[in-house]
Amino acid sequence: MYYADYLHLDKVLDSQYPVSFEAGNTPAHDEMLFISIHQAYEIWFKQILFELDYCERIFNQSHINDNSEDLNLVRHRLQRITRILALLNQQVHILDTMTPLDFLEFRNLLTPSSGFQSMQFRLIEARLGLQLQKRHHADYYKRTNEGGFTQHDYQTITNTEEQPTLLQLVNNWLERMPFFDETFWQGYASDTPTSFVQHPFWNDYRHRYFSGLTEREQGKIDDFDFVFFEANQANLSEEQQQILRSQFTPKALRAALFIMLYRDFPVFQTSYQILDALIEIDHMLSNWRHKHLIMVRRMIGMRVGTGNTSGAGYLEGALSKHYIYKDLSGLSTYLIERRRLPQLPEALIRSLGFGF
Repeated sequence: MYYADYLHLDKVLDSQYPVSFEAGNTPAHDEMLFISIHQAYEIWFKQILFELDYCERIFNQSHINDNSEDLNLVRHRLQRITRILALLNQQVHILDTMTPLDFLEFRNLLTPSSGFQSMQFRLIEARLGLQLQKRHHADYYKRTNEGGFTQHDYQTITNTEEQPTLLQLVNNWLERMPFFDETFWQGYASDTPTSFVQHPFWNDYRHRYFSGLTEREQGKIDDFDFVFFEANQANLSEEQQQILRSQFTPKALRAALFIMLYRDFPVFQTSYQILDALIEIDHMLSNWRHKHLIMVRRMIGMRVGTGNTSGAGYLEGALSKHYIYKDLSGLSTYLIERRRLPQLPEALIRSLGFGF
C-alpha cells in the first residue's frame, strides 16, 4: 500500500477548482484558500457524523451495561467531537487572512451557492436535536428553489429529522436511571416537612434549594417546580412556561441534576462527563456561529448572503436561537452547595461506589 493511494490523494488534491481561474474570468488568488477551508470543514463534518453514528447506536439500546466499554467510548467520542469543533473554530482565523476586497474578487461567482447549503452541517444539527420549529427563519430550511437545497439533499435532511435524535436517546437513557427506586431509600431519614413532591430526596432537596435563594431569587422555586415536576403553573405566565419548557422530560432532568450533584461517586463520573460533553458541544457550536457572524459582517457588512438569506442578520438570529442542550447547561440554576446536599442512604451509597 502506497501513502498517496491509501489516502486517495489523487482525488483529494485534485478537487480544488477556483472558478475565477477559468477562461474568461479574472483569477482571484484567495479563492483557493476559500475552497480549501470549506472542503476541510466538510471532511471534519463527515467525521463528526461518523462519531455520532456510534453514540446513537449505543443509546439506541434498551439497556446499556455500565460494566462494558460502551458509555466510556460514548464519552470519548463526544469529547472528540468537541476537539474537532474547537479546531473548526480556529480555522475561521485562517479564513480571516482574506480581506473583504479579496473576497469581492470572486464572490459573485459563487451565487447562488452558500454555506447554508451544507447538508452535512444540517444533519449534525438535526441529529444532535435541533428541531426545525426551533430554528431561526425555519422557512429557510424547507426550500429547493434558488439558494436552497437540491431535492436529494432536502429529502436526506427531512428523513434525518424524522429519526430519533441524540437528545431524545439521551433523554430515554436518563429516564431509565434506577436510583430513585424505593429499595434504595428505605433507610433515608427526611429532615423537612412534606410537600407535593412525593419522593423524600426531592422533597428535602427542594426545601434546601428554596432556603438558599436570596430575597430577589424567591421566584425561582416556581421555576424549579415547573421544570422538575410540571407543578405551580398557576404562578407562571404562559410566556414564562414557554421559556422554561424543555425538550427533556422532568424525569430525565431530575436524573441529570442528580448526576451533576453526586458526580464524585464512581458510577456517575462517566455519565457526568457525557452530559458535560453535550453542553460543551453546544457551546462550541455557539462559538462557531459567533465567529462566523463576525467574519461575515467583516466581509460583506449587511449585504444579502450569496444564498439569498439576510446574511449577517440571519446568522445573528441563528446564534441566539440555535442552542440544543441549553436545558442541561441551565441545570446550574438549581444547584446547591456540596456541604448542603442531603446525605444519601447507605444502600444507595454502596450501589454508587466500587463496592470494596
